[in-house]
Amino acid sequence: MAGEIPDLEALERTGTGKGAARQARRENLVPGIVYGGGKDPLPINLPYNALIKRLKQGRFLSTLFNLKVEGQEDVRVICRAVQRDVVKDLPTHVDFMRLRRTSRINLFIPVEFINEKDAPGLRKGGVLTVVRPEVELIVTAGDIPEKIVVDLAGRDLGDTVTISQVELPQGAKPTIARDFVIANITAPSGLAAAQAEEAEEGAEGEAEEA
Repeated sequence: MAGEIPDLEALERTGTGKGAARQARRENLVPGIVYGGGKDPLPINLPYNALIKRLKQGRFLSTLFNLKVEGQEDVRVICRAVQRDVVKDLPTHVDFMRLRRTSRINLFIPVEFINEKDAPGLRKGGVLTVVRPEVELIVTAGDIPEKIVVDLAGRDLGDTVTISQVELPQGAKPTIARDFVIANITAPSGLAAAQAEEAEEGAEGEAEEA
């Protein structure tokens, strides 16, 4: 699993409609709804401060949560919409979808780099530039990988690691169709300058011989 699935605590909302929603907001709560999964929709209220904190952390719409509602079984959900006040841009309603283990969802999975000591480019003083520390994958809710692994063994200066060169977990695939870059190994500035100077001198020598 992709690390520990974060808990998201909520309260069951007894009333529905605009009146109940306004009452929730007066109590510093944000109304929401949980739907799907072959069950009836469940109206909920989320503590405003906790929701704002989660939203500020980013990736709210692509994070899998373990929703905890008193009196209800815990359920895995993913947010499908956050409605906001048009003036204040603050959340006014949140929609969550229940997920079955077979549900396919988009999630950002962290990338881990291994065998750096076996990369000739790094031994020469090269720098590993990570373009994507996370990769968005389409995965099955019941089989979310903890990470994807990039093996740097044998990688030299100037080498680029693209998504097609990485073994992905079974059943997972990137959301982006093209073969995008995850990382590359670049020469340190001093070495790069020296190489450029050598190349320039070599070109001048060839010109003189000609």
